[in-house]
Formats: sequence, C-alpha cells, structure tokens
Amino acid sequence: MSASELAQAEEEARPRKRAPWGVIALVLLTGLALIRNGSGEFDEGPPQPASAAAADSRVPGGTFAGSVRPLPYALPDRVRIPAIQVDAPIIPVGLDADGWVGAPPPEDPNLAGWFTGAVTPGEKGTAVVVGHVDNQQGPAVFYGLGALRKGQRVEVARQDGKTAEFEIYGVEVFEKNNFPGDRVYASKGAPELRVITCGGGFSKQEGYAGNVVAFARLVAVR
Repeated sequence: MSASELAQAEEEARPRKRAPWGVIALVLLTGLALIRNGSGEFDEGPPQPASAAAADSRVPGGTFAGSVRPLPYALPDRVRIPAIQVDAPIIPVGLDADGWVGAPPPEDPNLAGWFTGAVTPGEKGTAVVVGHVDNQQGPAVFYGLGALRKGQRVEVARQDGKTAEFEIYGVEVFEKNNFPGDRVYASKGAPELRVITCGGGFSKQEGYAGNVVAFARLVAVR
C-alpha cells in the first residue's frame, strides 16, 4: 500500500502514527525469523499450509454474507485460536529505534503482538497480529498456524470487554523475496485480521524463508 493510500485510510481520532506497509512487510519477513541451533533445535518443522487452504483471489475479502458492523478503537488483550490450542496475551509492537517494526520478546513462547501501525482487531480495515513460530527451546505461540483450515475461528478479546470473532478464509505461505504486501495488508473495506508468523523452508544460516499468513474476516462480536 502506498503512503498516500495509507494516509487516506487513516482516521483522525486514532491515537497513533502508522507506518508504510512496505516497512512492515520487510520487517515481518526478517525480524520474526529465529535461527534454531544447539539443544533448542527440534526434528520436525512447523506445519505448512495445504494448497486447499489458499484464499480465493476471485472473491474480495470484504465481500461476504453476514458481515457485521465494525467496532470502535479498543486495544486487543488476548488472542485465542481453539483449533491449534492458542490462548495468548497480546502486547503492542510498534517501531523500534531504527524505524523497524518490533516483535514480541522471543524468550516468552506464549506471547503475540499487535502492530500499532494498523487498526485494532474489529475496526474497519486490516488488523495485524504477529508472533514467533519457535525459539531456541522449541515451538512458540503460532507454531501451528499453518495447520489452520478455512472456516476455523480466531478470537480476539479487547480491552473494551468485547470479543471479536474472525473466520479464517485462507492460509498461505509466502516467500520473503516475493511477499505480496498489498494483498496481505490492504484494507478490504471491512474488518479483517491477518495472523502472521515465520514459515517456509528453513536453514541455520538464513532462518525461515518466508511467512505463514492467516487471512480472516470479522463474523461475530460478543
């Protein structure tokens, strides 16, 4: 998404500064990859998305029956993905001193991050939640992300007491050298969520070759 498009989408009342999507795309492709070594390495890698789980590019992400009204701004508190046994607190992750998007501390395997340069989960637009796939001790919060299937749910508890429920409509892995930033991050005109972790091929020298991205849309609020 270009800087002009991003500026047009930004609401004046939102108490934060957004960064260009080109920045987050680069950082998510590099900053979340942990090189496993020593006693922390394990034999089997994380599950990778099946081809049948790919989002249908013929259907706009925000066009579907049963859409619900967007929620106002409220910080996310916790993310739950019952299908892969995820129940983790969410912390804000913004830009570090070098201008790059941060990530949750890798020492805590059960921790997710909400990127503060995007909308909050449930607002109109595309919210972004990130987390590590593993650390040197083993699997981390989004280790099982690639195993998700269409129709499964992601729940985000918000600090306003509401829980936004998102339905998965696609799970894909993208190579870091060919990451479709516009497709992943652009607003669909409705409340959507992207859950992102590392994935693809792995080497000790380079870490993970890409990112697993779960595409989801808001379907309920409770």
